Amino acid sequence: MPKNLNQVLSESCECRTFFSSLPDYVQQTIRERADSIHSADDLHRYADNLLENL
Repeated sequence: MPKNLNQVLSESCECRTFFSSLPDYVQQTIRERADSIHSADDLHRYADNLLENL
């Protein structure tokens, strides 16, 4: 079964640290798409995309 955001965050201290460093609105947007985040790479790519398109 594919991972989701919660599993990615629970398995990686680095991902939790990165996620918590993001602005609140970026965290919220990512949470809304939690089922689309399957890896640390997905998390970083999605966050980078949101931050670039302010």
